[in-house]
Amino acid sequence: MKKIRWGILGCGKIARKFAADLTLVADAELAAVAARSLETAQSFAKDFPAKHIHDNYEALVSNSEVDVIYVATPHGLHHEHVLLCLQHKKAVLCEKAFAINYRQAKEMIDFAKAQNTFIMEAFWTRLLPHYLKMKEMIATGKVGKIKYLSAEFGFIPTPPFPSRLYEPALGGGALLDIGVYPIFLALDVLGKPDHIDAVMTAASTGVDEQCAIQFQYKKGAIAQLFCTFASNLATGADIGGDKGRIRLTHRFHGPTSNLEYYPGIIDTCENIDFEKAKGNGYEYEAQHVNECLQNNLIESPVLTHDNTLLLMQTLDVIRAKAGIKYAAD
Repeated sequence: MKKIRWGILGCGKIARKFAADLTLVADAELAAVAARSLETAQSFAKDFPAKHIHDNYEALVSNSEVDVIYVATPHGLHHEHVLLCLQHKKAVLCEKAFAINYRQAKEMIDFAKAQNTFIMEAFWTRLLPHYLKMKEMIATGKVGKIKYLSAEFGFIPTPPFPSRLYEPALGGGALLDIGVYPIFLALDVLGKPDHIDAVMTAASTGVDEQCAIQFQYKKGAIAQLFCTFASNLATGADIGGDKGRIRLTHRFHGPTSNLEYYPGIIDTCENIDFEKAKGNGYEYEAQHVNECLQNNLIESPVLTHDNTLLLMQTLDVIRAKAGIKYAAD
């Protein structure tokens, strides 16, 4: 099996986690890294050696020894950077939030299709073992008919703040940074809601510091979702039905979450076993992208283009309801 040669565009914190996990994927190699300064790229490459070190993104996307690029820049820059990759027919794994709005996301995906080039949103949660086990439990009737879903994600940022958190021009605010996780969960488990309500409280820069969201479904389910930069929360999730409840514990979106099943009341808790990640959890999405590329796919069968577009469309509705605006709108 041939090696899939990866490039990393943007050498920040999340790129470091991804690069570390890429070493766990047998048919992957880190071929190139790129940052806006040579010093940053060289510092990154000291910890994660790559054959090519670039001080600009144009050099990375022009590199003939790169098959796929992981876009790890702030989400306000994803549209620009993904289109740059696609212009050179480089396959793309793009961090979340995929874009600022539905319009940008649609343009990115449409261009990928026109270029006959693979693109996938890096929603690592969907490929993690505990999440797959949860989906299996729901599919086999452990919960029964789902009536309620709740999920929250909250932390108090510590200074110096990354610019992406509070800068309107970069799509700052809790919704796109962390709110995407509860919303993704609700959409994946319950589907497109029939009605959406949302409110927010603003930070000093005008972006949302907190956002509370409710989905309602004609089939009788309700989802209550919350994200905040004002409180340190448990960041858990519950899925309740008429036959049982599943709880994803602290950091429900990541590989350190535990999975609990309650067939009855609170003291009926059963701890569910699943495969534990060897790394940070990013190895699963990297392996999945490799499999797609080895099979000449331009779309993941697990994280489809429609999944991404529904999420972005839903985020647009939430922002309209809550009064959240970005410079790119």
